[in-house]
Amino acid sequence: MTKADLVAQVTKKAGLTSKAAKAAVGAVFGSITDALKRSEKVVVTSFGTFMVRKRASRKWRNPQHGAEIQIPSTKTPGFTAGKSLKRIIK
Repeated sequence: MTKADLVAQVTKKAGLTSKAAKAAVGAVFGSITDALKRSEKVVVTSFGTFMVRKRASRKWRNPQHGAEIQIPSTKTPGFTAGKSLKRIIK
């Protein structure tokens, strides 16, 4: 499902205009993105949790010439499905 498909589903199920549904979907994704930028968790009850995960720095060796480099620590977005969503998918 693409974002356009999601907007079409919201238009149909919520009885909104296409323009209003597009704005609503954009607002939801924008709000989640803004919260993750601030390293906050976003908990959507019965759906799941969006969070920022931290990856530790590590050493990596280039297999072609054996040079070792240090990869710095990074932050990455993560999602954990809620119990209700897991039950539905089983």
